[in-house]
Amino acid sequence: VQLQASGGGLVQAGESLTLSCVASGRALSNYAVGWSRQAPGKEREIVALISWNGYITDYSDSVKGRFTISRDNAKKAAYLQMNSLKPEDTAVYYCAVGVSTSAIRSSTIAGDWGQGTLVTVSS
Repeated sequence: VQLQASGGGLVQAGESLTLSCVASGRALSNYAVGWSRQAPGKEREIVALISWNGYITDYSDSVKGRFTISRDNAKKAAYLQMNSLKPEDTAVYYCAVGVSTSAIRSSTIAGDWGQGTLVTVSS
């Protein structure tokens, strides 16, 4: 499955942004989806996960309550709604798929994290 993340940009602290992850090739519905981010000089952080049917979601403590992951299997897309953005959310955001949310959390993904989309939050 090839994925393309988009929707990043420059926003001010407190504002919102929605990222999209669109799949080409195989159906997205066969997979769990994860969003990760990586800031300069920092390790990759997996911030949100969603099961293949959307029934299970999981978030890192750093974004819990502010970010919402969702998916539309008919559109072969997943989304990351980001509210109350903070300067520390500045990073390149990536999406990837795996056989389960647990697999993605353990970095067992199908393919790679792709090119990502840059989110910059100014204070």
